[in-house]
Amino acid sequence: MAETTTTEVLFYHLERQPLERVLPSLLQRTLERGWRAVVQVGNSERLEALDAHLWTFADDSFLPHGTAKDGPPDRQPILLTLDQENANGAGVRFLLDGADMEAYAGYVRIVVIFDGRDEEAVAAARAQWQRVKAQGCKATYWRQSDAGRWEQKA
Repeated sequence: MAETTTTEVLFYHLERQPLERVLPSLLQRTLERGWRAVVQVGNSERLEALDAHLWTFADDSFLPHGTAKDGPPDRQPILLTLDQENANGAGVRFLLDGADMEAYAGYVRIVVIFDGRDEEAVAAARAQWQRVKAQGCKATYWRQSDAGRWEQKA
């Protein structure tokens, strides 16, 4: 990745659909664009649940992914992890469950997904927004309309 590229950080405010419905479609779009993804979660329980879910989220589809226990991380198009390392050379990083990182640069895109019904999650996302802006990254905020479509609000 070129160092001159500004990292774009997208904040997805979940209210109408759970993470389990939203994340697979975002990951599918990421792979369709030819990017690898790393998904950083907040705890091992979420990691295991997400690992199982991505194999079975649709009857006719699955998302190729793995965790550190599944062999060399650099062979995973989507790597699920608890840490900040980019072991599969991903261009896109998803931050779930309040997962965060010190520096947001070095990725094409970072996607922060947070539960809008959880006050702590909303407060953490606001703090992340401030850090993202302070680091000079482009930040956008997305929220679902009543019709269920994602709309850019900021």
